[in-house]
Amino acid sequence: MSIFPPKYSAQPRDKDELLERAYAIAGRSLQELADELALEVPENFLREKGWVGQLIEKQLGAEAGSKPEPDFQHLGIELKTLPVDIEGKPKESTFVCVAPLIGIQGLEWQLCGVKKKLSEVLWIPVESDKQIPVHHRRVGMPLLWQPSPSQEALLRQDWEEHIEKIALGQVEQITAHQGQVLQIRPKAANSKALTEAIGPDGNVFQTLPRGFYLRTGFTQQILNSYYVTQ
Repeated sequence: MSIFPPKYSAQPRDKDELLERAYAIAGRSLQELADELALEVPENFLREKGWVGQLIEKQLGAEAGSKPEPDFQHLGIELKTLPVDIEGKPKESTFVCVAPLIGIQGLEWQLCGVKKKLSEVLWIPVESDKQIPVHHRRVGMPLLWQPSPSQEALLRQDWEEHIEKIALGQVEQITAHQGQVLQIRPKAANSKALTEAIGPDGNVFQTLPRGFYLRTGFTQQILNSYYVTQ
């Protein structure tokens, strides 16, 4: 359960209301937004990595949380906060969803978690440069994005290649270097958080959970295409 009290009692009714809320927080500091919810801003995010994302979720009225559905399920829109440096460049890869490691027989792109999460995304850039104190960091202008046919083709190709390796019991051979725009990396709080996966011999074994992540070069492309044309 989130420690954040909701700012809004209901999700936005439609896309226009969601964008209205997003534009209303643009240019404001994390301190201002936290004050509205009577929250204390942490000095750093070493132990509270998801704090900013939860803050923005509550400011905008998102309710899906960690469910395998878009944050604004009734609108089909996923919310992604994007840490950027002082030049507006993404500082890290973006988590999309947990990668399935068992029970993937017959799984197709159109029904997978990556497709669901990335069909339409509301990106919220947030200043994250270490030179800027956390409470002074500002929220950037929102952008509502849908993958172009060429972008979706790249995502689908990477996803299919990753899923094929998992199905063949090669999950341990997948590295973060693989995938043009979509990579797979371990996602766990610690090395003891294990899950089941398909082994090379077809039997199930224990391994670290994996997650799908967008490469920073891909999210930079999204930002560039948006801000250059606006």
